[in-house]
Amino acid sequence: MFRLANVLLVAVLVAPGVVAQASGKFDNIGRIATPAEVQKWDIDVRPDFKGLPVGSGSVVLGQQVWEAQCASCHGVFGESTEVFTPIAGGTSKDDIKSGRVANLSRDDYPQRTTLMKVATVSTLWDYINRAMPWQSPKSLSVEEVYAVTAFILNLGDIVPDDFVLSDKNMAQVQGMMPNRNGMTTDHGLWDLKGKPDVRNVACMKDCKKEVVITSFLPGSAVDSHGNLIEQNRPIGPTRAMDTSKATKK
Repeated sequence: MFRLANVLLVAVLVAPGVVAQASGKFDNIGRIATPAEVQKWDIDVRPDFKGLPVGSGSVVLGQQVWEAQCASCHGVFGESTEVFTPIAGGTSKDDIKSGRVANLSRDDYPQRTTLMKVATVSTLWDYINRAMPWQSPKSLSVEEVYAVTAFILNLGDIVPDDFVLSDKNMAQVQGMMPNRNGMTTDHGLWDLKGKPDVRNVACMKDCKKEVVITSFLPGSAVDSHGNLIEQNRPIGPTRAMDTSKATKK
């Protein structure tokens, strides 16, 4: 009780000073970041290629970097080593022409690869630049990031073996991405004259009396990696699905 009283007394005595300090400019606390410091973190690359640094990298160099720093997780040909989902595969020359990946509409196709799903080449470049390799992110040079991106595109037959990807031709490559037309604006909200219903008043009538939250494994993923429940640790709150009993839908 004595300790609690002391804590309360200190809080009352200190609080006015804290309020006074909070209303000021926090003199002698921190400083404004320099343009150079901001630039080190302002590295995102948008789909319109804003933020993309000047540079280039070849498929040949990309293969060298890939085999040295990427293949241990993603496989020599982007097929995966059962650590992550495959990078390449599942796309065709017809997909490159149409911009829509046919296998994405098939329930019996066994796996969804990165090149099947990603719609913008800038997404590949940006993610590799900021997050790869996983044990040493941001360690690749600009040339190496261009090169690895070029190698991935080559694995998908999007660019030839002698291709050199650069900031000058990336927009052209974007026009060959297999799923470039696969993005959707189907956000699940009500559509009000072409705009999503995000400011409407909540409806509180005819509500469901019972809501069941559930999840399911897509048919395309059943048995892709064996029986998941056998690979799950028996401790903790998470339980895997018994895929030996699952059926493809």
